[in-house]
Amino acid sequence: MFNQKAIIALSGGLDSCVTAAIASENYELALAHFNYGQRTEERELKAFNDIADFYNVKERLIVDFTHFPKIGGSSLTDYNIPVPEGNAQNLSIPNTYVPFRNANILSACVSWAEIIFAEKIFIGAVHEDSSGYPDCKPSFFNNFNALIKEGTKREISIVVETPVIGMSKAEIVKKGIELNAPMHLTWSCYQNSEKACGICDSCLLRLKGFQNAGYIDPIEYMIDIKI
Repeated sequence: MFNQKAIIALSGGLDSCVTAAIASENYELALAHFNYGQRTEERELKAFNDIADFYNVKERLIVDFTHFPKIGGSSLTDYNIPVPEGNAQNLSIPNTYVPFRNANILSACVSWAEIIFAEKIFIGAVHEDSSGYPDCKPSFFNNFNALIKEGTKREISIVVETPVIGMSKAEIVKKGIELNAPMHLTWSCYQNSEKACGICDSCLLRLKGFQNAGYIDPIEYMIDIKI
């Protein structure tokens, strides 16, 4: 039985699932999920609950961020903006970026951590193999940890951990295999909820990761993609 508790920001995607598997080795898990008006909101919530059931987690927090669709500006929350096809050559930040999303997620997690006495918050942010989102940089999380120290009770020590931030998708897949993470329960597609589209940024990064790791992706795709 673990004495320490950790909150995992669990989207239901590959990276957050493997992050939960890493945290489960040393901590009692409390899982947080965030609905923010994304296209695959219901499917991601199902993935979250399936993964939580797999790890037999009782403490679950589901937060509804209703302001992101009102703000707009992201193809994940604004249906007037099409989700772009993945493009490995594109160095600019894609329109799938949701403005300052990770800061919103971490703020809610910190509030919960103060109440349930969690010492760690784990988030599955990836920098090197991500789409270049500015709130996935290591410096962002270093600065956020400094903010936590300034804005929480003095007797509370809460630290954000990003165990996969420096990994490639292939390395994350291999880590998931090593830890028996339930990757078959995850969902990564930005735009479809029945079968993954196979052409958005998230699908292509995931497919390439499984291919480079030498494993077959366990979820279904609409089309047969050759990476």
